[in-house]
Amino acid sequence: MQTLRTVVSKGTRNFNTSKSAIRRSYLYVPSSSDKLLEKSLTVKSDIIIYDLEDSVSPAPADKESARSRLYKFLERKDIPQPERIAVRVNDINTPFFQQDITHILQSPSVRTLILPKIHSAQDLHYVSRHIHQTYQKHPNKDPLRIIPSIESAKGLWNLGAIAGWTSEHGTFQGGAMSGLLFAAEDYCADTSILRTRSRQELLYTRSQIAITAKAFSLEAIDMVCIHYKDLEYLKDECEDGRRLGFSGKQAIHPTQIEIIQDTFVPTAEEILRAAKILHGMEVAHASQKGAIGLDGEMIDAPMIKQAIKIIEIAKEAGLEIPQVK
Repeated sequence: MQTLRTVVSKGTRNFNTSKSAIRRSYLYVPSSSDKLLEKSLTVKSDIIIYDLEDSVSPAPADKESARSRLYKFLERKDIPQPERIAVRVNDINTPFFQQDITHILQSPSVRTLILPKIHSAQDLHYVSRHIHQTYQKHPNKDPLRIIPSIESAKGLWNLGAIAGWTSEHGTFQGGAMSGLLFAAEDYCADTSILRTRSRQELLYTRSQIAITAKAFSLEAIDMVCIHYKDLEYLKDECEDGRRLGFSGKQAIHPTQIEIIQDTFVPTAEEILRAAKILHGMEVAHASQKGAIGLDGEMIDAPMIKQAIKIIEIAKEAGLEIPQVK
């Protein structure tokens, strides 16, 4: 007879069930501030994005200073686990990009690159060539996660090609696609969309990004909630993002982390229902029945598949799975 454990283990994804594996919250930390770099050691965000782009002044001296500061910081022994560390470099059309890649990837602690203003798969090939050149001189032991930021109409138009991109240099030498990230403010600026608190004007774009990410088995990372002091609004925006299929969300302030992490996991009610469905399936299989019912509702194959995913995510997050008899 199949048990709940064996049913989950047959899911399509090979999840690491440790708490550190789940990637719900992505907190930006300006690399221009020693104080904020130091403070990042205490935050509980799943992913910490050390930023060299928008949060740093565009002056060349400031960009160089931030890059140097971050590199020295990453050399420390007390920094967070490498799996939690990401760096957002400057975009490929700036004079800072190549130096960012060359310096930052010398650190073995950097496991994820956030790439702003990616408009096409060709942009990713360009990035990958520079990654390969750096790793030729400074070999890496772990594959580098690549997360492009969708910030333009062109990026959305080319979304499928971007999501399906693979490096010509291979996963270890050129990077591996890991997720899609939505930068709403830049996207609105590019498309002349007027952003409102209703978020209605971004529904199509967010849905496209979430669905495309799922089609290519990538993480779907929702936009920043710019109303960072309004935690009720943040909660509503997180719930909205989860309903659309996003797996996580960007944050610009530590106070946003807890709400994001609590929202982008199944609720206790969802976990209980999923556990009941899988238990019912076990009982049905044991008695050679093909269909099961729960609370007066017929449970079919898609519902069982969704229940498996809910239990997988709950385990990743370290949430309690109720025993159902």
